[in-house]
Amino acid sequence: MMKRAVFLDRDGTLNVDKHYLSDPDQLDLIPGVGQALKRLQDAGFLLIIVTNQSGIGRGYYTEENMHAVNRRLINMLAPMGVRLTKIYYSPEAPEQPSVGRKPSPAFLFAARDDLGVDLARSFMVGDKVIDLECGWNAGVQQSLLVRTGYGAETERMHAEKMARAVVLDDCPAAAEWILSQPT
Repeated sequence: MMKRAVFLDRDGTLNVDKHYLSDPDQLDLIPGVGQALKRLQDAGFLLIIVTNQSGIGRGYYTEENMHAVNRRLINMLAPMGVRLTKIYYSPEAPEQPSVGRKPSPAFLFAARDDLGVDLARSFMVGDKVIDLECGWNAGVQQSLLVRTGYGAETERMHAEKMARAVVLDDCPAAAEWILSQPT
């Protein structure tokens, strides 16, 4: 039986976007994210982060800085009973060649192959058009835009693309919407 997953952007979707976040002490979860992820996990979804980290390719911070932020995220979610299945990241700057940089669906295809994810029954949640396109390019059931992070601006600037997306206020609202869908 193939598994269902919720693919999640990190910055602006799960945590407050701090513009090239590299210090784990500056990581702040968006309110309600932990409980929302727990509900999705309890419903049987794998929780997989897919994040572009161009600050590494631009020389603003190191991969170790990013791993430290990810460890802090994992540690903040653990007391709520949330366990992230995997974190995929693309360290390249936008102008550098990259296999996995969103909107590429490469990491979603990797999750399909490595973890047995049924993409057609999975979801992509993010705050930018490239997040939505990543999901669409992989053939997920639905891509969802959250208005946190850059989401409200994305909704205004790319209204023509929003017809294909589900637009919600935040990750808790996205979880509620996902959980209301027939299995």
